[in-house]
Amino acid sequence: MAGGGPVTADVDDGTLAIRAADGDVAAFEMLLRRYSDRVFGLALRMVGDRGEAEDIAQEVFVTAWRRMAELADPGAVRTWLFRIAHRQCLGVLRRRRDRRTDPVEALPETAGTAVGVGTAAGDPARLAEAGAGVEALRRALAGLPPSQRAVWLLAEVDGLSYAEIAAVVGSSEQAVRGRLSRARARLAEVMRAWR
Repeated sequence: MAGGGPVTADVDDGTLAIRAADGDVAAFEMLLRRYSDRVFGLALRMVGDRGEAEDIAQEVFVTAWRRMAELADPGAVRTWLFRIAHRQCLGVLRRRRDRRTDPVEALPETAGTAVGVGTAAGDPARLAEAGAGVEALRRALAGLPPSQRAVWLLAEVDGLSYAEIAAVVGSSEQAVRGRLSRARARLAEVMRAWR
């Protein structure tokens, strides 16, 4: 295990990536803790199947561990992990073009409260309405082409910049802006009844 001091939550991603590339398991585990939920969430929203999303997330981190030393910019480890996840998701979607899977029951719970849940906790009608809205959004996202779904999720859920998204999906910032604009317009149209 490489030295460099203890691994704490305040160590930046670039330092963790450098240390992980040198074989520091604790540094890699910290990266895994930081990004496993987000990678899993992206995979789940992209492929819509919990089992496949778990497999994708696991494969992302196995690949990252094996190839960490190849990372050109250690400070961009987050973008790199999302790029690996995006490629894995596209591979799964290509392999199953002709077969259907059951939709995901609910979006994964990440840090924070689901939209509308905090205000609807004491009101069953509002809670049901919030749940129906989340389900409508899930269906609307599933109806987007994978390229638009990916950029929308990376921008709106994961908060990546246009440049970071372009690096993840392997296209230009201009193409990302166009896909994101089309995705937002389509979602706004489909979700109009929920405004």
